[in-house]
Amino acid sequence: MFSKIHHIAIICSDYARSKEFYVKVLELKILREVYREERQSFKLDLAINDHYQIELFSFDQVPARPSQPEAAGLRHLAFEVEDLDVVINNLASKGVVTEPVRIDEFTGKRFTFFADPDGLPLELYER
Repeated sequence: MFSKIHHIAIICSDYARSKEFYVKVLELKILREVYREERQSFKLDLAINDHYQIELFSFDQVPARPSQPEAAGLRHLAFEVEDLDVVINNLASKGVVTEPVRIDEFTGKRFTFFADPDGLPLELYER
C-alpha cells in the first residue's frame, strides 16, 4: 500500500533560528523556500542526500511541546549516520550537546539523542 515516507513536517516557534539550525548546523540542503502570504507563514523544503525529506513551517503563537519525548504523537525524528562519533564531534563543534551514546538492546547498534531549537528530540542512529 505504501512505498515510502514522503516527508516529515516540523512547526517551529522561531523560523530564523530553526532554519539556521537545520541548514547550517545539520547541513540539510534547501530545495525550496516560500512565504505563504495567506497564512503569513514560511515553508522550507529540506533534503537529505538530495532527497526531499523535511518541511519546516513557521506559524505565529505555536503551543509548546507538552513533554519530552513521551508526549502523545511523534516521539522523535531519527537520522541514520555512517559513523556516530564523527557526527557527534561535528555537532559538538557547532555547540550542539548530545546525550551519552547508548546501545540498542535489540539491534546492538549505537545511538544518541539531541534537540532542535524547539526541543524536538532528534536521534542519531549508526548504520
